[in-house]
Amino acid sequence: MKNYIKLLLALFTVAITGCEDVIDVDVQTDTLRLVVEASLDWEKGTTGNEQLITLRTSTPFFETESTNVTGAEVSVTNNATGEVFLFTDQNNGTYTTSTFEPQLEATYTLEILYDGERYVAEDTMNPVPDITDIYQDTEDGFDDETIELHIVFNDFEEEGDNYLFKFERPQDLLPTLETGDDEFINGNEVDWWYEIDDDEEGDIQPLQPSDVVNITMNGISRAYYNYMDIVIDQIGGVGIFEATPVDVRGNCINTTNPDNYAHGYFRVTETNKVSYTVE
Repeated sequence: MKNYIKLLLALFTVAITGCEDVIDVDVQTDTLRLVVEASLDWEKGTTGNEQLITLRTSTPFFETESTNVTGAEVSVTNNATGEVFLFTDQNNGTYTTSTFEPQLEATYTLEILYDGERYVAEDTMNPVPDITDIYQDTEDGFDDETIELHIVFNDFEEEGDNYLFKFERPQDLLPTLETGDDEFINGNEVDWWYEIDDDEEGDIQPLQPSDVVNITMNGISRAYYNYMDIVIDQIGGVGIFEATPVDVRGNCINTTNPDNYAHGYFRVTETNKVSYTVE
């Protein structure tokens, strides 16, 4: 018996000391790329003239902070009228304008000149319906004891509308993003409901009385809908039934050096923003 115990102790010691070997792992590196955050959102009830675009570089592996991009030339053109809106470099990675003129159904082109290369992107400003009602109940969600919110609106008569919803509480680390289209609801009143599932780890709690939920609803182009569908899948994780992370390319094309493409997306949308306090 003593010899058996000694043998187990010897094997355990070998296993522990074996873990001290240094293993070199080749970490995949990627080219530092321009990252474009260019969401020109026209909130209903505002002029929409003040807009902001953020430029930075991608983050290298093992680093947590990206680098702000300064010294670029940034402009947005209304393709129908030819009017050009110049964005002023604020020397902190942001570029701003106070003269933008939003126009529904108009197509806009973003142009960025940076580090000797030219990036362009294009998107069309789509309208968004008015939100006619917001209410709460516990009847339509996955859990009849969990509060869900309902956003009611009338889809436009013409088919082909696409929507992006963002639901955000101050206490949550990240907002919830959802996409929708009018393939099966065209021209009808829509009751879009939102529910937070009970998180097994306890990090995210379902909606509770007195919670404030900030809701954003965007009318978006089909191209941006397809892009956000992939992005939302990636945010969802990489479980057995989840999508595999991929290099999701936006619509920003490098016309000087196509291989040096940019990350991010240029979008122009009409937007509804409302806040709801759970009762």
